[in-house]
Amino acid sequence: MSKISFIQGNIACAEGALAAGCRFFGGYPITPSTEIAEHMAMKLPKVKGTFIQMEDEIGSIAAVIGAAWTGVRAMTATSGPGLSLMMENIGYAVMTETPLVIVDIQRGGPSTGQPTMASQGDMFQCRFGSHGDYSIIALSPATVQEMYEMTAEAFNLADRFRVPVFLMADEIIGHMREKMTLPDTVPVMPVRERTERSTLPFKAEKDGVPGFTPFGKGHHVHVTGLTHDERGYPSTTNPDVHERLVTRLVAKVESTRREIASYDVTNPEAETVFVSYGAPTRAVWQALHDLKDDTVGHFRLKMVWPFPDWVEELFPQAQAYIVPEMNLGLISRELERHVTIPVISVPRLGGALHEPEELIRAVEGAK
Repeated sequence: MSKISFIQGNIACAEGALAAGCRFFGGYPITPSTEIAEHMAMKLPKVKGTFIQMEDEIGSIAAVIGAAWTGVRAMTATSGPGLSLMMENIGYAVMTETPLVIVDIQRGGPSTGQPTMASQGDMFQCRFGSHGDYSIIALSPATVQEMYEMTAEAFNLADRFRVPVFLMADEIIGHMREKMTLPDTVPVMPVRERTERSTLPFKAEKDGVPGFTPFGKGHHVHVTGLTHDERGYPSTTNPDVHERLVTRLVAKVESTRREIASYDVTNPEAETVFVSYGAPTRAVWQALHDLKDDTVGHFRLKMVWPFPDWVEELFPQAQAYIVPEMNLGLISRELERHVTIPVISVPRLGGALHEPEELIRAVEGAK
C-alpha cells in the first residue's frame, strides 16, 4: 500500500532511483546533492546494490558508465562544478549509447559560486556542455513528489533511448521537505537486450536504437568513443560512417520529441503565458492563484530537453510569454527561437526564488 511521507527532495530522488531498480551509484560528495549519495550509500547494500565513492567526479561518471555496461541501472548525482568535470565522459556515454542517469542539483556559479544557494544556470551545460553534435533528455522537477517520480522515469528513458538522461533540479527542490506519496511500485521498462549473437551490436532497430548487449551475457561487443561502424570498430576517417552515426544518435531522441514531451498547459486561451520549469514554477502557481485572471496562462515544462518547439500551437491567442528563471534567461532564449511574439525574461540570481508579486508586475507590464 502506498504511504504518505514527509521527506527531503534529495531523499525522494534516491528513493525513486531505488524503486526504479538502480543498483549502482558512483559519486563524489558535493553540495547541495550530497544527501543523495548518503542515502544511496545507506540503502544500496540492503538491496544487493553497490555504492562507490570515487576520487572525483571524473572517476564517478566513468564508474557509472562501466557499471551500466554490465546491465545494471546506474546513476550519479552532482552539482555544477562536478558536472563540468563529467562532461568529457558524458560525451563518451552518448557516443557509446550507454544508458545512465545524472542528477544535477544546481547551485550558483560560475566556479565554486554559491554552494548552498539555488540556481538554474546549468540548463545549457547539460544540453550542450560536451563537444560534438548530440542530443540528450533532461527532466525538471518542481516538487518533492516529482523528484521521486522523475528520477524513476529517467531510468526508463535512459534504457529506451540508450542515452544519458539528466534530472535537472536545484537546491530549493533538493533541500525542500514536503508531503509526498511513496507508491508501492513504479513502472519499470525492461531493457531491450539483443538476444541473437549479432556481429553488429550497434546496428539500429527501426526506432534508431540498437538493442543492448551488456558485458557478461555471452555477446562479443567492442565499445569505443571513437567514430565506429555497426560492429563497434573504429572508423574515424570515413565521412559517411561518421555522418550516419552522429545523425542517428541525434535523431533517435529528436525524432520522438512530440511523443516523449512532458508539460502542463493551463488556460490555452490565454493572452499572457508564463513559461516555467523547476523551482520558479512554484512562484508562478502562487501568482496565478493571486491574479485570478482568465487572460493569463501557464506552460510548465517537466521535460526541458528536447525542447517542445510547438508552443504557439498550444497557446494560439498568446500575445506575450513571461519566463521566470534562476539564471540570466537561458530557456527564454531557447523559447525565442520558436515563437513569433515577445518573450519577456524575468531573471533571478543569488539563490532567492521569485516573489509572486514580482511575477504579477511582469504580467501587468506585458499588457
